[in-house]
Amino acid sequence: MSNPVFSNSAVFGDPRAQGKRGNQTRAGQPQQPGYLEGYYTGQPQAAPGSTVDAAQLDQMYGAPSATTRDTGRMTYDDVIVKTGGLLALLVVVAAATWNWAPQLFWVGAIAGLVLGLVNAFKKNPSPPLIIAYTVAQGVFLGGISFVFQNMYVAGENAQPIVLQAVIGTMATFGAALFLFKSGKVRVTPKFTRWLMISLVGYLAFSLVNFVLSFFMGGDFGPLRSGWLGVLVGLVAVGLAAASLIMDFDSIKRGVEGGAPAKFAWSAAFGLIVTLVWLYLEILRILAILQGRD
Repeated sequence: MSNPVFSNSAVFGDPRAQGKRGNQTRAGQPQQPGYLEGYYTGQPQAAPGSTVDAAQLDQMYGAPSATTRDTGRMTYDDVIVKTGGLLALLVVVAAATWNWAPQLFWVGAIAGLVLGLVNAFKKNPSPPLIIAYTVAQGVFLGGISFVFQNMYVAGENAQPIVLQAVIGTMATFGAALFLFKSGKVRVTPKFTRWLMISLVGYLAFSLVNFVLSFFMGGDFGPLRSGWLGVLVGLVAVGLAAASLIMDFDSIKRGVEGGAPAKFAWSAAFGLIVTLVWLYLEILRILAILQGRD
């Protein structure tokens, strides 16, 4: 998987692989399907070794199936609510930073990097740490957006590139979700390998550009300026969109696999990480097109 938030968590993994491991107990003995099927389908089951009469069995199987919320499992609604809440918090913090302390963007960048790594590699989600990461990213995005709008965009005909970047991010998110839900783009092993290779190549390219920037200058580095920078940015936007599709697939696996409800925080965090990357790439493209770089 492309997003470490999902790839480092077993609950978002391939259910086929999990199914192979789940066919045996710790002692290597086959599990009793009737008991486990009750857990995964939500139908009440008798405990192993217990006896029930016909009336009890009729009552058990006549009861409505437990919902995912009743069984404490993650739902799509949980993910939507938490993602929406984190996005709202990020926007509020970004707006406040833009208006009162844009110079603190570097503090948000460092704090966001540290908290992002901590959250990405935690086995169990920590809502306070995820919220702290969102606040840090809000400070970073508010400050860096102010810098892009006021330093790289000049003239009376300057466009509101921050608003355009927000609209572009939401449009790309919607398009990726549509392609995933419609089945027009499917997450196959071939798709996963292609994305992983592409992301490694993009990372290597970015590191080379960063090193060259010390010798050749350029606000975005020599390989991210001018029309070459626009072309690379468009490729990066495509990779971010593909990563969103991978994120959607991981969330689907988690919901269908009965992941605990707390992992909705991990899903929301993973989406925020990808959306922040996507926004920055679109903002960079717009700055190059409209600015002096």
